[in-house]
Amino acid sequence: MQDRLIRAIAANARVRVVGVDITQSLNEAYRRHHLSAVATAALGRAMSASLLLASSMKQPQARVNVRLAGDGDLGLVYADAGFDGTVRGFVANPDIDLPANGDGGQNVQQAIGSVGLLKVLRDVGYGEPYSSTVELVAGNVSDDIGWFLASSEQTYSQVLFVEEINTEEIAAGMDAPVKFAIGMLLQVMPKAALRAAKTANLSQESLIMQLESKGAVSQWRSLLAQGKALEAVMQELLADIDLEILPMGKEVQFHCPCSWDRMLGAIKIMGEEELKLMIADDRGAEAICHFCGEVYHANTEQLSQLLSELLTEKSITSIS
Repeated sequence: MQDRLIRAIAANARVRVVGVDITQSLNEAYRRHHLSAVATAALGRAMSASLLLASSMKQPQARVNVRLAGDGDLGLVYADAGFDGTVRGFVANPDIDLPANGDGGQNVQQAIGSVGLLKVLRDVGYGEPYSSTVELVAGNVSDDIGWFLASSEQTYSQVLFVEEINTEEIAAGMDAPVKFAIGMLLQVMPKAALRAAKTANLSQESLIMQLESKGAVSQWRSLLAQGKALEAVMQELLADIDLEILPMGKEVQFHCPCSWDRMLGAIKIMGEEELKLMIADDRGAEAICHFCGEVYHANTEQLSQLLSELLTEKSITSIS
């Protein structure tokens, strides 16, 4: 089934709801980066978070980067997603693994660590990107993103991530061990308090208590494990707060814009001396994209062509 982002409203439009299923995208990331089970879970949560945050942007080319750098063994966990539904990411130490939690979930909190920083960079599609940084409060990604939204936007948000990863399939070398991976955002709208006073029978405090009750991972995991689609699970668990699915969903896919031409451009930027060393000593060059793991090779002939172009450009610049 195609990965998908779903938008909805609830509680008389007082709550914004966004759900994202990244099961296939996360399996693609797992295959490309050769991730351990806990690294797969951590990267999946970061990828889901970046998609959830990007969903509120306006421009088609807008993007959001989520970077978690804690004191755990995974090191940097980085994800990048676009308003268009594309997502990619990597983990600094993809081989790190830890025993599963008692409930069968991956110990993402220990793997990332609870001391460190969460940085969110937003590129709105024009002008300079802007970033916000907060300290990690848990390292499990869900509480950290919730804290980020509360501190940067002064908005109450319930954030949860649920994944099931078959460790036996990872050990056997199978290529799709992720059975499901979803992210959910339930966010009280900024003017909800005013609307509550005029229209609804729930106080702001009661509404927040209801949203907190919806954040129990166990109930989401149980229904997803039965093979139910994300939209069906949302409708079942959020029906009592009058969930309304909006016709504004979109497909999600793992995608990286790296290319052969970009790789050559990056090598060219390294300069004349580096190119000469690659030609004389290395007899070629290899570049690996951090985001997707794609490997690009350039032979001496191709490097010599780059060097020739660089020298020509240098000559033209000096004359002008």
